[in-house]
Amino acid sequence: MDFNLSEEQEMLKTTARDFLEKECPKSLVRQMVGDERGYPPELWRKMADLGWLGLIFPEKYGGLGGSFLDLAVLQEEMGRACLPGPFFSAVILGGLFVLNAGSEEQKTSLLTKVANGELILTLALTEPSAGYDAASVEVEAISDNGDYVISGTKLFVPDAHIANYIICIARTKKGTAPEEGITAFLVDGKSPGISCTVLKTIAGDKLCEVVFDKVRVPKKNIVCKLDQAWSAVEKTLQQATVAKCAEMVGGAQQTVQMSADYLKERIVFGLPLGSFQVMHYYIGNMVVDVDSSRFLTYEAAWRLSEGLPCAINIAMAKAWTSNAYRRVTALGEQIFGGVGFIEDHDMPLYFRRAKAAEVTLGDASFQRELVARQLGL
Repeated sequence: MDFNLSEEQEMLKTTARDFLEKECPKSLVRQMVGDERGYPPELWRKMADLGWLGLIFPEKYGGLGGSFLDLAVLQEEMGRACLPGPFFSAVILGGLFVLNAGSEEQKTSLLTKVANGELILTLALTEPSAGYDAASVEVEAISDNGDYVISGTKLFVPDAHIANYIICIARTKKGTAPEEGITAFLVDGKSPGISCTVLKTIAGDKLCEVVFDKVRVPKKNIVCKLDQAWSAVEKTLQQATVAKCAEMVGGAQQTVQMSADYLKERIVFGLPLGSFQVMHYYIGNMVVDVDSSRFLTYEAAWRLSEGLPCAINIAMAKAWTSNAYRRVTALGEQIFGGVGFIEDHDMPLYFRRAKAAEVTLGDASFQRELVARQLGL
């Protein structure tokens, strides 16, 4: 088996790492935690110029026509750099949903602008139940004179406060199965009746509570077919889950690198800290967790790129990587000791992101249930 990246992917990886080391220092990451928008527009424009925002979109929609494996490579580097901003919401959650389910007109008009950095999309799925299954969708959209009126609350919607459009997943009909009667609506972020509150989060990312108070949406803004959007939601969630795993792999890899460097440099009782046996166990366990996470993640990404069945691979990757990233950062904190908890140190950035990513798109328990279902249990 060949786990090596292609020459083009190696170039993408190197270019992304060099760019992010220069343009996204950790001082900027910390600054964006307190920034109202959560990202610097100048960096967003530069990413658009590099083609990153359209990497996964076909050329006819202004993209580069890259594979999902290409996107995983880029996501790993973004996780390594703790990149702030709406890339995940605009390109992966929103952009890929439109690519998966939108009409030709919607793809042309929306994806081209996303790729150019002119438009930010996001996906509003989760509600107070915080579930990622169809049964958790309770926000209703009622037909009214050719339009639809949406009422209800969405929680943990990434970057909704800056999104031009919010793709709201709502229930338009109650069927015999929870997956029936679910519709996706493209909602203008400035529509009357929408209120958006940025929540305080452990990682400092911009998750929002979005309240829809009788928000009127024209029928033409339905993405995918009426009552039949759940299959597109599932596909997008699978893609987003693999992308999140790649991001976690990048963060975990950087944690290992920082820890290894510190073990070589820190002198304790006249000896390098890395000479103590317990530290060998720590760093050894970290490397095992990172490499196993990478192999699971990239197999899932490859299967997605090739159009192969991969639901069980995706669930396994997220179940393992969620816990592995948290374990790696916890050991990193023990290696650094007290200095690793100082706000100006980089370790807290990764530790908090690991905890936030652990529950995003379903935690390990949720993913193991999906594995069991794939086995017919």
